[in-house]
Amino acid sequence: MALLLAPMEGLLDFVLRDVLTRVGGVDRCVSEFIRITNTLMPERAFIRVMPELLHGGKTPSGVPVRAQLLGSDPVCIAENAARLATLGPHGIDLNFGCPAKVVNRHGGGAALLEDPELLTRIVSAVRRAVQPSMPVSAKMRLGLHDDRRAEECALALEAGGAAEIVVHARTKADAYRPPAYWSRIADIRAVVRIPVIANGEIWNVQDALRCRFESECNDLMLGRGLVTDPGLALAIRAHDAQGDNMCATPYGPLSLDMQTPFVSWESLAPHMTDFWRIVCTGLERKQQAGRLKQWLNFLRRRYPEAQTAYEQVKGLTNPRDVDAWFARNHGT
Repeated sequence: MALLLAPMEGLLDFVLRDVLTRVGGVDRCVSEFIRITNTLMPERAFIRVMPELLHGGKTPSGVPVRAQLLGSDPVCIAENAARLATLGPHGIDLNFGCPAKVVNRHGGGAALLEDPELLTRIVSAVRRAVQPSMPVSAKMRLGLHDDRRAEECALALEAGGAAEIVVHARTKADAYRPPAYWSRIADIRAVVRIPVIANGEIWNVQDALRCRFESECNDLMLGRGLVTDPGLALAIRAHDAQGDNMCATPYGPLSLDMQTPFVSWESLAPHMTDFWRIVCTGLERKQQAGRLKQWLNFLRRRYPEAQTAYEQVKGLTNPRDVDAWFARNHGT
């Protein structure tokens, strides 16, 4: 079993990759997309999105990161993939799933699922441009407006040389509205010979188990569910390893009772402090307070304590005021 951390533009950046992989349970991450237009990007552009390139392509806790590219021109994206490969990512991933209107309007992301032949040409160009030892993978949705060509698109990605496919089990038109159609991933898995990883609407262990059953995939990619519940990957692993109601973990013997977060609020507190430290050193001042509020907004779906914290910081804009809040509440 592999558990991957999803790329999400504007949310799952290097900051949360660092913190969530410190919590544990994640095998591999994928960076947010690096948009390729009609130029050869300088190295600093890749490093800005994926600073892990300066550290062997891994997060500080040692989890490998695969760099994701988004574009629609096979030649240009291949040239950029070749340059990116020299910086040492743990693979190149290609984005065929972004639902953003501005991306789709310019023929990128999920819009490419309307042209399976172009999918093959893009993957094939990138596959030829990088060394054979560099994995090339793809992430797709079920389609743009509907899922009628989902299997055709997956076969096109395989034909181009993709080593694996992550399938987000919704169309672009579905956006992030539940449900995710996990059984359609099983249909894709039945027609391709390469590994398929299931993604979409996995918020807890029960979701993970149902997704595995319906998709027939053992490997999962976690996104908003892991942001909301940073112990989710550990909980899934504990369920697989133990299969009972209590498990020994680095955080102590914690229950698999689905009403209780696997990692307690008290255990999460040091990671929140790390998060704020990384935000303050890695992001512009004007972004800092907003990033903390963004994560707390997700966490309050799982932790009652996060609701209280969110109410306390939602009016703060000056990082110094947030520093003072951390000092009062976390002793830092």
